[in-house]
Amino acid sequence: MPNMSLKKVKMPEQDPNIRNKNFLEVALGYTEEMAKEEAQRCLQCKHRPCVSGCPVNVQIPEFIKLVAEGKFEEAYKKIYETNSLPAICGRVCPQESQCEKFCVRAKKGESVGIGRLERFVADWYMANCESKPEKVEKLNKKVAIIGSGPAGLTCAGDLAKMGYDVTIFEAFHTPGGVLMYGIPEFRLPKALVQKEIENVRKLGVEIKTNMVIGKVLSIEELMEEEGFEAVFIGSGAGLPSFMGIEGENLNGVYSANEFLTRINLMKAYKFPETDTPVKVGRNVAVVGGGNVAMDAARSAKRLGAENVYIVYRRSEAEMPARLEEIHHAKEEGIIFKLLNNPTRILGTEDGWVKGIECVEMELGEPDASGRRRPIAKEGSEFVLDVETVIIAIGQTPNPLITSSTPGLDSHRWGGIIADEETGATSKPGVFAGGDAVTGAATVILAMGAGKKAAKAIDEYLKNK
Repeated sequence: MPNMSLKKVKMPEQDPNIRNKNFLEVALGYTEEMAKEEAQRCLQCKHRPCVSGCPVNVQIPEFIKLVAEGKFEEAYKKIYETNSLPAICGRVCPQESQCEKFCVRAKKGESVGIGRLERFVADWYMANCESKPEKVEKLNKKVAIIGSGPAGLTCAGDLAKMGYDVTIFEAFHTPGGVLMYGIPEFRLPKALVQKEIENVRKLGVEIKTNMVIGKVLSIEELMEEEGFEAVFIGSGAGLPSFMGIEGENLNGVYSANEFLTRINLMKAYKFPETDTPVKVGRNVAVVGGGNVAMDAARSAKRLGAENVYIVYRRSEAEMPARLEEIHHAKEEGIIFKLLNNPTRILGTEDGWVKGIECVEMELGEPDASGRRRPIAKEGSEFVLDVETVIIAIGQTPNPLITSSTPGLDSHRWGGIIADEETGATSKPGVFAGGDAVTGAATVILAMGAGKKAAKAIDEYLKNK
């Protein structure tokens, strides 16, 4: 009997005033009973609009039906057919703008909690089952993957399942890419990321860390000397953007990228138990309005800052961050300074941040992005007293690979030019996908690109 409730089963969460002082996961996950109850809200539509909204085509109604029947192991296997990182996607995918956006239940009331159910199934499986990959026949063909983030892991997993010898080259000392350095522990526990990576290793994928491709080895060397017949570049977007305003070189100014890497990958919140410190003053300004800005602000709060401001030049309606992230940030006491734009950062005589000057904005006509363009109000400048400024206005791909690879075409802003359907680049045998191609985007879009590239690499090598 379907459950016709108009609202999703509520997700249990840590209390905001407790969680804003720790790095434990905010959302606590469904129990078995909650999961079955939520799964019964699915109408099992024949036309399955949710599936077309998923970049990796998870068979959503099928897995949800299995959850409703209490067949959690089968539900996991159904998801795993197309998605090799379900515990991660269940947590960080923007379901509200993908699968859940097209859910028929959303026409009257709330969509089915597809992401919450995916997370439940993955967590249940990790706690109760041992993953044993099926044996595949080896093809004796070598493929190199550059980067062990979502695009690289997905591409590697799919190719390994087809029988290829896959080696991932990761620049950092720990695999996982943005899943490890970018997304905080309270949103995506790192032990869980490593468990998902372990599953990829079990498929026979070798992961080599501390391998900066373009420095240690070039793509040419991988193909000509190391015997790799195809290469997939999934090296992400690790180069932070700055505003180009006065004072950005002061001590106490971080790119969100550095700030989050110190905290997430280097565990700065455990300093001095760990080697890497991070300085957070009593008052912190985070510039930007995306998920990265929310992550940085919520991390700063947890590190003991009293006042954390999000300074964003448009209104809340234009904020690119997920609604859930904005909601969680507000609950945790983050202060939103909307329709404000920084004009310069003020420093002390010895070079430390002491404030950020902002100007009030109003929204004019829509610009090329379709969002109303912010225009400064004359004479409305004011100063926020802060000791730390975190710039979170986006990242672009690092130019190391494009500049060291002859014949690999890229855009002026740094993204590799690759075919949207196959990931093929201008260099034969070299494919690319994820943030290295699009600039900073979502985990699931990177996974979708890794999936398409794996299929294309397989076809390329079979026809070679």
